[in-house]
Amino acid sequence: MINSPLCIFTTVQEQFDYTIIGAGAAGTLLAYEMTKIPFFSQKRILIIDRGDDQRLDRTWSYWERGEGELDHLLLHEWSQFEVAYKQKSYLHRMHPYRYKTIEGTAFHHHFDAEFLKHKNILIRHEEVQDCVETDQGVTIQCQSQNTYQTKLVFDSRFNYPELKNQTKYPVLQQHFIGWFVETEEDVFDELTPKFMDFTVEQRGNTRFMYVLPFSKNKALVEYTLFSAEPLAKKEYEDEIVSYLKEMTFKPYKVIQIESGNIPMCCYPLWKKTTSKIMPIGMAGGWTKASTGYTFKSSQEKSKALALFLSREKDLKDFYSAGKFWIYDMLLLDILYRSNEKGAAIFTSLFKRRKAPLILKFLEEKTSFTEDVMVMAAPKPWPFIKALLCRVVKGF
Repeated sequence: MINSPLCIFTTVQEQFDYTIIGAGAAGTLLAYEMTKIPFFSQKRILIIDRGDDQRLDRTWSYWERGEGELDHLLLHEWSQFEVAYKQKSYLHRMHPYRYKTIEGTAFHHHFDAEFLKHKNILIRHEEVQDCVETDQGVTIQCQSQNTYQTKLVFDSRFNYPELKNQTKYPVLQQHFIGWFVETEEDVFDELTPKFMDFTVEQRGNTRFMYVLPFSKNKALVEYTLFSAEPLAKKEYEDEIVSYLKEMTFKPYKVIQIESGNIPMCCYPLWKKTTSKIMPIGMAGGWTKASTGYTFKSSQEKSKALALFLSREKDLKDFYSAGKFWIYDMLLLDILYRSNEKGAAIFTSLFKRRKAPLILKFLEEKTSFTEDVMVMAAPKPWPFIKALLCRVVKGF
């Protein structure tokens, strides 16, 4: 049997130890971490993915201390960034962090080739219809009528209506359209990405431009909102055109377009975990609710989960909410009620605190003393009010 992500298999009732549904970042990284632990070398691992090209047509960005395991796949990296608000800009050196970007194409081509080296990993191109728990494990039913038996399932399929249909935790969306552009003249500072350029009109929301310069004339220019509802496509594009017009009057080429919609919500998705099925990635609450960043979290949680599985513990014991879940919840409560406050809140962090502390806080590795330092940067009353309301409403 050929183990190739380009092949379609048609087998019935095969037995596996672990099945990963979805070969996006989370599923791929989990499978990779399992290959690094000898415990899994004799285990049969199945990856089921729809096999379309959507997983290639995207980029991931994240910050990381120093050199990283995936640095050979990077499209670009930076050591500083800028935040702008009301005609003022704040330049931040990131040391010891680096901001890094990976293209989906490079990422998946690398790991598709990596998995070919492991005969115990099989990749099937299927559309999963249902997962049914049994006494023996889980039966996976696919639209092709194929079924697979497995002991444990890690499911990255995300159910957006599940979030939208509950009311306890407000749901915002990080929605965006980005253009990869090439200009005729040098207009970008290739050393300095713009994390959040709040100089664009806010219009009652939290709106900003996100600019990743790959050279002096090539960059990703992305119009992003943290708000409850997405815009019409033309609104994003008009804002990008207007923004670029302020940089250059000469023609430019749009090389590639990316778009996305990332849920920002503290709904405890991980509570759906049973002793045999665990949601992972965005579906498992691995997205940082207050920022929408998922890639680095998926990398770290995949590493921790693989080690956890090698110790043969109950899946339900893997994850529990901590203090950062509460911090995120308070911010989202504020932005849901008063979305226009986002620019001032985020800018206050970068105006009054240094980037390494902020990034350490956002990657959830700060001490309580450091937490207080970060949270004291914005005006405190909105957060106190949000905390009091949440105590009444419940966490």
